[in-house]
Amino acid sequence: MRSRELVFLMYHELERPGRPTCQAAAGYVRYVVPEFHFRDQMLWLRSNGWRGMSVGEALTFPKGPGLAITFDDGCETDLLVAAPLLKQIGSHATFFVTTGFLGKSGYMSISQLRELAALNFEIGCHSLTHAYLCDLDDKGLHREIVESKSRLEQILGTIVTHFSCPGGRYDLRTARVVKDAGYRSMSTSRIQRNSSSTDPFGLGRIAVLRDSTPSAFQAICEGRGLWKSKFRAGVQDAAKGLLGNSVYDRVRGLLIRDA
Repeated sequence: MRSRELVFLMYHELERPGRPTCQAAAGYVRYVVPEFHFRDQMLWLRSNGWRGMSVGEALTFPKGPGLAITFDDGCETDLLVAAPLLKQIGSHATFFVTTGFLGKSGYMSISQLRELAALNFEIGCHSLTHAYLCDLDDKGLHREIVESKSRLEQILGTIVTHFSCPGGRYDLRTARVVKDAGYRSMSTSRIQRNSSSTDPFGLGRIAVLRDSTPSAFQAICEGRGLWKSKFRAGVQDAAKGLLGNSVYDRVRGLLIRDA
């Protein structure tokens, strides 16, 4: 019998009219979903009987239509835009927070993070400084994965059990440190659905982009046509391996800006 498979959605900042985004670079903005698009997407899920879950809930692979909803970085719109709508439709989610961003312009403050957690949303860790983990030495990995977990737990007064990789960059060494730190899962940017047979320290997620159309969003939720995104991701991974993360990011930024 085939294992049940679930899509894990990956969001970042949500754009509210008249409010500047945390960053203006084209490579960042392509991941910023307008508030009204996000609302339409969540209302579509509800009207079609989909259950929005946190990572912890999704890893139990319950029956019925459902998917995991995740947010990276810890932007202030997590609390101001996403949380109220998710509460309205009865949906859960996991918010992966970059602890070093707390209190910076456009990101949640410590009090806002506690407010988000008090709404019974799951809080995960997205590193300390958003560094690419596979570029770090052992000391750097410990700081980004272990120390950030400890800092979040001190702020929240509860155990943090889920981690997501900045920029989707990771390697086997990263996964080992995450596991040894006491996390229960590690989310990446691999284009795949997850099942009970998926390594919990290599979970796939699919990014919802600024230009995702309603039909594209529905296809993502249903896990249709993922091979196209996998192919593009494979080409990008090859380029990252050839150029290195920093050079790849500069070239990618120029291409997106000039597109």
